[in-house]
Amino acid sequence: MIATYRVREKRDKLESRAQGIAIGLTIGTWTELPASRLDQVRRHCGRVVGIEVLSEESDGQVIAHLTIGYPTSNFDGTFASLLTTVFGKLSMDGEIRLVGLEIPESLAKLYPGPKFGVAGCRHRFGVYGRPLVMSIFKACIGLTLDELVEQFEAQASGGIDLVKDDEIFFTDAYASPEERVQAYRSAAQRVAETTGRETAYAVNLTGPVHRLKDRARKLSELGAGALLVNAIAYGYDVLADLAADPEIQTPILAHPAVSGALYGSATHGVSGDIVLGQLMHLAGADMVIFPSMYGSVTLGAAETEKLLNHLRDDSVFAPSLPAPSAGIYPGLVKRLIRDFGDDLILNAGGGIHGHPNGPAQGGKAFLEAIEAVQSGVELIAYAQDHDALRGAIATWGVKE
Repeated sequence: MIATYRVREKRDKLESRAQGIAIGLTIGTWTELPASRLDQVRRHCGRVVGIEVLSEESDGQVIAHLTIGYPTSNFDGTFASLLTTVFGKLSMDGEIRLVGLEIPESLAKLYPGPKFGVAGCRHRFGVYGRPLVMSIFKACIGLTLDELVEQFEAQASGGIDLVKDDEIFFTDAYASPEERVQAYRSAAQRVAETTGRETAYAVNLTGPVHRLKDRARKLSELGAGALLVNAIAYGYDVLADLAADPEIQTPILAHPAVSGALYGSATHGVSGDIVLGQLMHLAGADMVIFPSMYGSVTLGAAETEKLLNHLRDDSVFAPSLPAPSAGIYPGLVKRLIRDFGDDLILNAGGGIHGHPNGPAQGGKAFLEAIEAVQSGVELIAYAQDHDALRGAIATWGVKE
C-alpha cells in the first residue's frame, strides 16, 4: 500500500518526518528493539518511497509530498485496518493531508467492490444510452404515509428513473422504510400506466448497525429499487458488509453526508477523491453521490476528475455510477454530459421541485434536456416546442 501525504515542514526535517511516519504507523519503533527481534518485525516495517518538495514558504518551511509504503501483510481486508494504518494517529499530527493511495490488486480483492455497477444498475432500472434522472424527496419528516405517497407520485409522474429519500429521514414514527417501499412500489405501478415507466425508489437504510443487514434484506425482498446508505456516518466497513451479502440483491446508493469533515480542509484530512471515490468504490457502492462542480457546495474540477477515475476504474471491480449533486437543474444538462459522459445520474432536488409547474414537469424537463443534447439541438431551441424544458429554462436559465 503506497500512501502519499502533503505536509508543511522545514526542509531539513523532511527525511526524519518521513521515517517517523514509516516506522510509527507500522512497528512503532526500531532502534530500541533487541537484535533478536529486528528480523522478526522487519517485514512489517514501512519504508520511505519518496520525498518531493512542491514549493517554498516565506517562513522557511516547504510544502512537500511524502510517499510511504506499507507492507500488505499489515492489513486484514477491513477499512478499519486500512485507515488506522495509513492515517490513524498521523491525522492528529499537525498540518498533514492524505492525498493519494495506491492499493495493490492483491489487497483490493479482499474488499467487495460494487455488486451491480454501471451495467447492473442500467439493467435493473431499464435505462440505456442516456444518463439516469433521480429526484430527491423534500419535506418528508413529519408527513403521513398518504402524504408521502402523494409526493412520490408527483415526482414519478415526470417519467424519471429513481426517487430517493432525503438522507436525514431516520424516523419511523409516521411511515417505516418497509411501509414506504411497499406503498411507493404500488404507486409507481399506478403511475407507470400513464408514463410507461415504473420509477424506482431508493430507500434510506436506517437503524442500529447490528440490525442493518436484516433490514436491508427485508427491503430488498419487498422490492426496494436501491438502498440509500449514509456511508461515512455508518462507516465503510458497514457499507462493505452490505455489499458483500449475497442475500441483498439491491443496488447501493452511497450518500456523502459527514464527508466534508474528512476532506473539507485543504491542509488536513483526506482528499475528497479518496473519501468519495476510491474508498466508496472499494467498499461496494454501485452509485455514489458527491458535490458537483457547479453548485454552492463544490469539490473542484481537479479532485472531481480523480474521483471519477476511481469510480470508473474497472481493473478489479465493475465501475460505479457517479451522481454529481447540489445545484443541478435542466439548463446544466449539456455541461453535465460533456463533463461526465452518459454514464451518470442527474440528481436534483430543487431543480425538480422548484419547477414552476410542479415536480412532474421538473422531472420531465430533465428528460427533455437529455433528448435535446443527444439530438444535437441547443436547449433553448429545443425548449420552444417542449413546455417542461421551457419552464425550467425560464426559472434557472442555461449554463453551457
